[in-house]
Amino acid sequence: MTSAQAVRIEAPGDAGQMKLVELELGEPGPGEIRIRHVACGLNYIDIYHRSGVYPLPMPSGLGMEAAGVIEAVGEGVEHLRVGDRAAYASQPVGAYCTARVMPARCVVRLPDAISFETGAAMMLKGLTAQYLLKKTLPQGGLQHGDHVLFHAAAGGVGLIACNWARALGLQLIGTAGSDEKCALALAAGASHVINYRREDVAARVREITGGRGVKVVYDSVGADTWNASLDSLAPFGLLASFGNASGVVPPVALGTLSAKGSLYVTRPTLFTHLATRESTQAMADELFAVVLGGQVQIRVEQRYPLAEVAQAHRDLEARTTVGSGVLLV
Repeated sequence: MTSAQAVRIEAPGDAGQMKLVELELGEPGPGEIRIRHVACGLNYIDIYHRSGVYPLPMPSGLGMEAAGVIEAVGEGVEHLRVGDRAAYASQPVGAYCTARVMPARCVVRLPDAISFETGAAMMLKGLTAQYLLKKTLPQGGLQHGDHVLFHAAAGGVGLIACNWARALGLQLIGTAGSDEKCALALAAGASHVINYRREDVAARVREITGGRGVKVVYDSVGADTWNASLDSLAPFGLLASFGNASGVVPPVALGTLSAKGSLYVTRPTLFTHLATRESTQAMADELFAVVLGGQVQIRVEQRYPLAEVAQAHRDLEARTTVGSGVLLV
């Protein structure tokens, strides 16, 4: 048997609920691999899982992405071999560990030119930016020069989106909670920034766009930004709500959407897009291409030992972090 250390929770709760335990791992079954991690990604969805916003069967592991080396391959797995460098953003949860047995479907080879830290930090956030900017689109799609609004533009997903939007020729309007974070978003490729603590977001969006509003808003903040997001949209615009960092969005009166200009609302998830190995590989290939080509930079700004996972979560919840963070194993 192979041993591993893993973070576990017995019930939903605060950061102190997480405990590091020793586990025994068996051999991978059909369609599975065993991977030895070098780094594990930190994401806000991990807090939703830990706190119970997104309920999990208990007891449970935590974490959705990591990078490392394939140790064993189960029957029927043809795209990975023992010794391959690999990375993933995948269900089931449980990436906060030194090693694990898991489905191979969403695990992909990591290019040699991309480090394990970068690989662990880029998969969930980078693939999220990919499906938002390339697949979650308003009527008629997005054309060169179009304005989009992206909340939390200095976060891990946001900075990648700023890079990618610039590469696509889009004018991204980013929001952030400090002048320092606004400057980071500008440096990453945002065309305009709004400090939401000092400025009226919807009013500034109208000013920037000559009164028209944006075709699409990408909103991971949730309750605090919901009304401003709707008020920033042009007629027939799309609000893509993909997170709840400030709390769950309350029920929506459909009449509000008609009154504000026949608006569209969607609540997409990454894992719907990663449902098959083929779609996962295609999305990862596109992400790797823009990272290797230099259009997208992955900023790993926070590093914690696996044993300090509670502090990592506290920092995420306090919104004091920028870019991406990883747990090192």
